[in-house]
Amino acid sequence: VLFYRVGQNINTFWITNNPAEKMAGENQTTVLEFILLGFTDSPELQMPLFLMFLLIYIMSLVGNLGMITLIRMDSRLHTPMYFFLSHLSLVDFCYSSTITFKSLENFHVERKTISFSGCFVQMYFFIALVNTECFLLGLMAYDRYIAICKPLLYMVIMSPRLCVKMAAGAYAIPFLSSMAHTIYISTLSFCHSNVIDHFFCEIPALLKLSCSNTCLYETVMIALGSLLLILYSYIYIISSILRIHSAEGRRKAFSTCTSHLTAVTLFYGTGLSTYLQPTSSYSQDQNKVVSVFYTLMIPMLNPLIYSLRNKEVKDSLKRVVGKKRFSELS
Repeated sequence: VLFYRVGQNINTFWITNNPAEKMAGENQTTVLEFILLGFTDSPELQMPLFLMFLLIYIMSLVGNLGMITLIRMDSRLHTPMYFFLSHLSLVDFCYSSTITFKSLENFHVERKTISFSGCFVQMYFFIALVNTECFLLGLMAYDRYIAICKPLLYMVIMSPRLCVKMAAGAYAIPFLSSMAHTIYISTLSFCHSNVIDHFFCEIPALLKLSCSNTCLYETVMIALGSLLLILYSYIYIISSILRIHSAEGRRKAFSTCTSHLTAVTLFYGTGLSTYLQPTSSYSQDQNKVVSVFYTLMIPMLNPLIYSLRNKEVKDSLKRVVGKKRFSELS
């Protein structure tokens, strides 16, 4: 095998006397690393973008870890809904971290490279954690369905033991399926280039580099099971709310779902616009902006959505802050 470097690509040509092997190997490329183009090559924009990414990440860190701490400290929030919300905050923090650290590093280096293995490790954890978020949003929708449609059986059905089992499944299934996704994509032939026009190793951007046939994969890439569970739950939730005779009762019932509906709409609206778009019509600049929204902005917004639009969380925050001030005065 003869290796030589042209620019920043590493190409492999097979030396053989077999004509068939020559035809099969003459255009084959061995990729040892990928080059992430990021957002821009303009030096004057690197620092503003770095500060913007850093600020968003810090707000996400404070918000999500703060939500987890608040739920653990206040016994009144030890309910199935907030149990799943604490895991949602943990997943938001983790999957934004898988993207942010490498993105921040690339703002300060001239050659924005990531190793072949590093790229697929990043992809593995990103796919696993994003799918875990999908599962958790589905479980939270099911929790709201039980709370509104079967209130008398709520504590029986949503027992602590069942909640733990469902949360364990929400982690186990995505991490196993992500392994299959990552292995499949890592075995594709990347013969077009090793330059990823993105700021992280996202599936559509990598598929665009592959010369393998990925049509079948593109049609089954997104698991819509959790979205179907959410839609199924909310069909019954809305029908149950409409059967409530008093306007005040309908308002209270619907107010328990508004935070979750807002989070679901933002997450699936931005995610599906990227992953259900064929690579033939893939607009890199447009999808970079969308990717920033669902990889960085949504993990930052979720704690705000659940705190600003949720009376229980606001009351709990007041109690915790009040206790802290009282202890300081004492």
